Parts: sequence; structure tokens; C-alpha cells
Amino acid sequence: MLVRKATPEDLPVLLQFEQGIINAERPFDSTLLPDPISYYNLEKFITMPDVEVLVAEIDGEIAGSGYARIKKNDNTYYDFEEYAYLGFMYVKPEHRGKGVNQAVIEELKNWVAQQGLAEIRLEVYSENTDAIKAYQKAGFEKRMVEMRIRL
Repeated sequence: MLVRKATPEDLPVLLQFEQGIINAERPFDSTLLPDPISYYNLEKFITMPDVEVLVAEIDGEIAGSGYARIKKNDNTYYDFEEYAYLGFMYVKPEHRGKGVNQAVIEELKNWVAQQGLAEIRLEVYSENTDAIKAYQKAGFEKRMVEMRIRL
């Protein structure tokens, strides 16, 4: 498996991955607008210095993706000024269970450490137990549960 920085040539596959993420998350969030929607500006992310977009290849095929984005901490009560936010984590169904997600996360952790940051955060729907298990396997811990009410 090869994990590498995404390029503009990868965009067609990455845009398909984005729709795969949206389709997987629709059952967890009734407030998502009808298709077509987009979560990310992937074309811009690929070129931004404070975002690292990675793809994992298996036998020359892009099998998975993820990004880390440096964000400013707006809360004065934490002991860090900036942190990395992980997103766009996707593995094609036929490649799940092969360590793709773990490989991408490890490379993103390396990039975050190279940026001098010590904090990585992500969001996952509480009902998405498979994703939660994968993130826990990579060392993430549950921190807080967001709650809401629709009026």
C-alpha cells in the first residue's frame, strides 16, 4: 500500500469518495440538504499549505483518503493554540478491513507532528459505530457528545 499526497489529477476519484461519505452519513443526519451537496472544497484543499490531503493506493488504485487541516483554537481554556482536524476519511468498500484507514491516519499524524502540533480532533456521528471503532483503534478517545433538538 502506498499513501501519498493527493494531486489535482485525483479529483474525479476524490469527488466520488466525497459522495460516498455523504451517502453513508445521510442516515445519521436528517438535516442534510437533498443531493447534490458537497462537504469539502477538495480542489482548494489539495493546494492549501495548512491542509494535507492524502490518498492510499493499492495496486495503483486509489482505495482511501483523508485530510488533516490546521485550525485555530478559539477557546482560551485549552492548552493549545492550534490543532489538526481530521476529515474526509473514506475507504472504498472492497478495500475495507485492509488497514487503509489506519495507514492514512498514521501518515496524517506524522504530518501533524511535523507541523509542531500535538492535538488532533475529528467528528463522527455517535451512531456510526464502525467508524468509532476504527478511530479508537487508531488511538482516538471519545471526548464529548454534541446534543441538539429540532424545533
